[in-house]
Amino acid sequence: MTISKGRFKGRFSVGEATPTAHRGTSSDSGLVSNKMLKWLWRNCSNLLTKVRVTIDPRQSGSGLKPLPTHSRSGRRIDNWRRLGQRLQDPEWRRYGYLLLFSKFVAILVLALVAIPIVAHFVGSPVLAADPVIKANDIVNPINTLWTLLAAFLVFGMQAGFTMLEAGFSRARETVNVLMECIVDTCLCGILFYAIGFAFMFSTGNGFIGGNWFFLQGAPATYQSTGVAFLAFWLFQFAFADTCSTITSGSMIGRTGFVGDLLYSTGVSGFIYPIIGHWVWGPDGFLVSMGSENNFLPFVGTGFRDFAGSAVIHTVGGIIALAGAIVLGPRLGRVFKRDGGGPMLPHDLTIAAVGGLILWFGWYGFNPGSTLSAMDFQGTARVAANTTLAACAGGLSAMFVGFPKTKKWDLSYTVNGFLAGLVSITCPCYWVSPSGAIAIGAIGGAVVVWGIDLLEWLRIDDPIGAVPVHGFCGIWGTLSLGLFATGEFGATGPFAPDNSAPVLVQGLLYGGGMQVLTAQFVGSAIVTLSAFSLGMALMAAVNLTGTLRVSAEGELEGIDVHEHGIPAYPEYVIQPTPSAHSSSYGFGGGDRQFGQKFEKPE
Repeated sequence: MTISKGRFKGRFSVGEATPTAHRGTSSDSGLVSNKMLKWLWRNCSNLLTKVRVTIDPRQSGSGLKPLPTHSRSGRRIDNWRRLGQRLQDPEWRRYGYLLLFSKFVAILVLALVAIPIVAHFVGSPVLAADPVIKANDIVNPINTLWTLLAAFLVFGMQAGFTMLEAGFSRARETVNVLMECIVDTCLCGILFYAIGFAFMFSTGNGFIGGNWFFLQGAPATYQSTGVAFLAFWLFQFAFADTCSTITSGSMIGRTGFVGDLLYSTGVSGFIYPIIGHWVWGPDGFLVSMGSENNFLPFVGTGFRDFAGSAVIHTVGGIIALAGAIVLGPRLGRVFKRDGGGPMLPHDLTIAAVGGLILWFGWYGFNPGSTLSAMDFQGTARVAANTTLAACAGGLSAMFVGFPKTKKWDLSYTVNGFLAGLVSITCPCYWVSPSGAIAIGAIGGAVVVWGIDLLEWLRIDDPIGAVPVHGFCGIWGTLSLGLFATGEFGATGPFAPDNSAPVLVQGLLYGGGMQVLTAQFVGSAIVTLSAFSLGMALMAAVNLTGTLRVSAEGELEGIDVHEHGIPAYPEYVIQPTPSAHSSSYGFGGGDRQFGQKFEKPE
């Protein structure tokens, strides 16, 4: 180590026992004199600022090269010599290469970023010549992804329907419910691929479509939506599956599995898509209603159903009513006017969770029906209205039902928020949040009154499918004619169209009777058609002897009779000798599965 300052120079060899003095030292000791050390101690403060220490590679084992030095007097540093010395060391070479490589990468990234920016300002003749194509290239994929996401949410509602129906039914009907929901989904997918979508969404005439069977000859995107054709098909398949599942809800506990396959074929393949074409088809007669040279031109406006209060819920619920009428009540079902009451559900936990899953899936059902992520304000309004209507419906049903039971009834509450969701499905795009609350609250009351009506008519609906979907679907369709604010028009691929000719204004907001009349006419046509076609379908299936299981099979338990296994083998309860001996719905298994229980006295 070399220390230099003025006239003094001393060199110490690190690790040597006897460092040597440079000049003026005694040869016998080889040590720095005490006088010199004292001088260093006195001037240590000055040395800290003026002394420079360098490493001598010849005496140090570190392997580092010495740095060239210069005094504060202005000695010039030989930069090239210092660089050459450093490059002799492998560590310094690696550091240098890394530094050069980093700078190269930085320059390359900068160039890649700068080139498109420069090109943008300079201008691209191809893109500038056709700005519509450029916009479509961005908007259409985004809208397609949004539609697919909504389709996934709607399809997930099948888990909710399965749990809701299974929970509200008896234990001995659980496997049958699971099988019906799963197989209906599979059957609906094939039918909607083969004929259903063609009947519903292709051009033809005012009553039925006539193209795209087996999805042949379909374009890349569906009409002016810009949504990929198959994405639109998937979204609509999830809707069709919902309608088929709704139908089965009122027929639980006594429908044969073969009969279920037959009527599901009729609903998914024919009734639902044909009626749907009237409302949602490109040339449906209810869509063009009120216009010149079309159906009922004096009405002055067309029928509207944004997300399916009429097309899906009214159709599914009214066909369910037809099925319940043709089937008759379950064995052992004694109605209130006869001194009995509803058969108790076996698992309200599953039912409640299933209802909440349906609520979650509804955010694909209603907001997804915009088919446009670009209409972000409309989508947000639909989502908010959906939420508020469900909340109002649940509370309304709970309070309306309390005087009847003197209890805070869970089944009323669950069916209440589902009623709110069904009610808001038609008008969700055109009403305000306050209107959505009113619509949902009325829907919650409708479902309670509807359950009482079916009970009085001696119609057995185990889960309340008819009031929730049928009656509230009708109410929701009519509510548009009352609560539409007149502020909103229609959603589009790029943005909402809120121009004056397409604004929807209801009676309570100064719009007169025009919209309400159109909604009444459309709802009446859909309801009566669904009921008549549903009755014809159920009667035809009944003639085959497959619609209802035998009395023995129903008493044994439809799970064991139709599918060979109970849902809960360790808890199976044997049927009582008399079909009318128990109003609690006990029964459901073979002797090998459990012990026989009698109705408690």
